[in-house]
Amino acid sequence: MDKKCTAIVLSAGRGSRMGTDTPKQYLDLCGRPVLYYSLKAFQDSFIDEIIIVAAKDDFSYIKEEITDKYGITKVSGMTEGGAQRYDSVLNGLRAVEESDYVFIHDGARPFVDGEMLARAYETVSKFGTAIVAVPSKDTVKITDEKGVAVDTPDRSSVWLMQTPQVFDFRKIKEAYERMAAQKNEDESGSAVKITDDAMVMELFGTLPVHVSPGSYRNIKITTPEDMLIADAFLRQ
Repeated sequence: MDKKCTAIVLSAGRGSRMGTDTPKQYLDLCGRPVLYYSLKAFQDSFIDEIIIVAAKDDFSYIKEEITDKYGITKVSGMTEGGAQRYDSVLNGLRAVEESDYVFIHDGARPFVDGEMLARAYETVSKFGTAIVAVPSKDTVKITDEKGVAVDTPDRSSVWLMQTPQVFDFRKIKEAYERMAAQKNEDESGSAVKITDDAMVMELFGTLPVHVSPGSYRNIKITTPEDMLIADAFLRQ
């Protein structure tokens, strides 16, 4: 790969739906913390550097129990997370000194792999964006505020978003800075609920968002059931 690639790995969430005191990204999964697996995937890939976004109190744990312990040498820095996911991403982007492409990834997704990263690189090289996703297996219903189904999108056009979400570094940083400026100027801007980085590009950026094939194994650890599934994947 001839372009500099940076992975921003988000590890600041507390994971309330997991029902444990330990944040989900640090739970034991087959003998190692969940966060280890995505860091190891980036370490073994063409990615040039890794920025970890985490709670400041977790910095020493990550260094001692994950990066140093398992030889994750591509970590060039850690920066503190924010109140919301998009605040954490912006902090991560501001911690990148210079890069061509950024791979923004949830640390609670342990099954990112080299083939997925290569496909995303190919897509971002062409279009400046590459959102890893999979086609929906299920029919999706749109409901109103009363829970009544009002629309059924064509399933062939419905994709389930995953991470990493990959962008031209300058373009996504500009979009995030534009969003932050608008929120500072007009608090009503916070009414828009940002749920992923693609939304930031769609609402505040200048590039169309292109999908890159992900994997149905690329699950996000959110509930105790996900840990059982992840354990089964690793043991298999």
